[in-house]
Amino acid sequence: MEKGEQMSKKTRSFMPMTTSAVALLGTQIAQARRERVWTAAELAERLDVTPYTVARIERGVPTVAIGLVFEAAALVGVPLFSATEAELPQLVDAARHRLALLPARVWAPDLDIDDNF
Repeated sequence: MEKGEQMSKKTRSFMPMTTSAVALLGTQIAQARRERVWTAAELAERLDVTPYTVARIERGVPTVAIGLVFEAAALVGVPLFSATEAELPQLVDAARHRLALLPARVWAPDLDIDDNF
């Protein structure tokens, strides 16, 4: 790359279900923040991010870090996974237990296709 030339940022498209889910969560966060009578700047301060990042969370921008979005949801009281805060650790443990029962690695099966009819 030559001096002064910028690398173009790769754009990513998301499935409609993903964009809808992120938009829904962002809207729920915005609603809960307003119900608490917090400004975007106040939520940003609590999250240790800029108000611009809060605006992106609330608009449902899918490239915002998931940890920040979940942290924002937790701070304003939006329930995650239809579970209470006390239930989440138990759900994590149960999911990890189920995961431990599955193979640690998965390989694509070698398929011998007999196309000699």
